[in-house]
Amino acid sequence: MTQRLAPASTTLFGHAALDDDVSVLPRIFEEAINLAVLTRPLPADIVLSAQAQCQTDRAWQFSWLGEVDEAFTADLRRHLPAPDAGDALIDDVSTIASAIAFLFETETVGVRLRLLDSAMCPRFHCDNLPVRLVSTYVGPGSEWLPAHAVNRAGLGAPRPERPDIVTEPGAIQTMANGDIALIKGSGWVGCEERALVHRSPALAPGEKRLLMTIDPA
Repeated sequence: MTQRLAPASTTLFGHAALDDDVSVLPRIFEEAINLAVLTRPLPADIVLSAQAQCQTDRAWQFSWLGEVDEAFTADLRRHLPAPDAGDALIDDVSTIASAIAFLFETETVGVRLRLLDSAMCPRFHCDNLPVRLVSTYVGPGSEWLPAHAVNRAGLGAPRPERPDIVTEPGAIQTMANGDIALIKGSGWVGCEERALVHRSPALAPGEKRLLMTIDPA
């Protein structure tokens, strides 16, 4: 069974920083930290705005690479399944994307919103990029493993000879929707062998997940 993250103002397992204050996010620059999570309950207007985008049977995703400006918000609105209900979601995505651009001192970010009805990356893995922001608006959040519960020899494409990745199934952690997580990948200098091991959650039949990822570029 997966576990909910610990209460606010916590450093977990020596490598995961967790707080309900935005000051936790810059901790991703600490050498020992490969996961920084800002915990937050989603305000009701954002919940309703996000849920409205899930009332569609068609596959849907939005991608943007560039500055977070008026062109970004206009393009996001054009692509939303329910644009008339999109204000709160658009404002939240824009605020987070702008904050990440500021944190990583870049004008360009890659933003992606996806409406999923199945696990996108169901196998535990590490990202091959330096860092990624992950946040779930609707549905279950991402799952991740503490370092002590990982056998890194099992990572990579599944093969009969590979050992199991998870050494302690009871140690699996899960994020709540609304949480904003910065995840170090193997492309972060000095974290090549310590990137966070994580996966997409399983979805029940008929369940949907609205996922946002942001990559500083």
